[in-house]
Amino acid sequence: MSAAARLADIRGRMEAAAAEAGRDAAACRLVAVSKTHPAEAIAKLIEAGQRVFGENRVQEAEGKFPALRERHADLELHLIGPLQTNKAREAVALFDVLQSVDRPKLAETLAKEMDRAGRRPACFVQVNTGEEPQKAGVLPADIDRFVAECRDVWRLPVVGLMCIPPVEDDPALHFALLAKFAARSGLARLSMGMSADFDIAIRCGATEVRVGTALFGARG
Repeated sequence: MSAAARLADIRGRMEAAAAEAGRDAAACRLVAVSKTHPAEAIAKLIEAGQRVFGENRVQEAEGKFPALRERHADLELHLIGPLQTNKAREAVALFDVLQSVDRPKLAETLAKEMDRAGRRPACFVQVNTGEEPQKAGVLPADIDRFVAECRDVWRLPVVGLMCIPPVEDDPALHFALLAKFAARSGLARLSMGMSADFDIAIRCGATEVRVGTALFGARG
């Protein structure tokens, strides 16, 4: 299946899920997860009309997207993987959205880098809804306080929440929990759902879904 055909299939499934939930399909955006895939594969999706991409690592994105942006100035790039504080400066310079803000030290460092650079990428707070010890993210008990600190102490442009549910759990339970936390904090955007469950996420209110394998095939 061609890149254009895979993209059309995913968009069709997104529209169907939105219709089933009584939502406007335009209210949910597709973030094409291009991590580990070469610039040539990304270019094929760009040619098919995709403009929003997600990368896990700053260094990998730095190797691919500056050249792509020279040809396509309207690309939007999201960081969806863990961010080390020593990469905050590069992340602020390169990405339009940072989806993995998850600890005070990172929030403080990002705030300083945004002030220094005069550039303010939108931020999502990552929530560890399953309280998994090996996974990044703010614990549910701490989310309200952390969001408030991001806004009031560090003045970060927090727009939403992100989660990655445990693989063995019903994702709908975690998506509903994330939506509850977002509503409580007055946040409008929810980044949730991947290749295996993005339709469920849309029915639960996702505004961004992160789809990689279903668009690109197996990771390189």
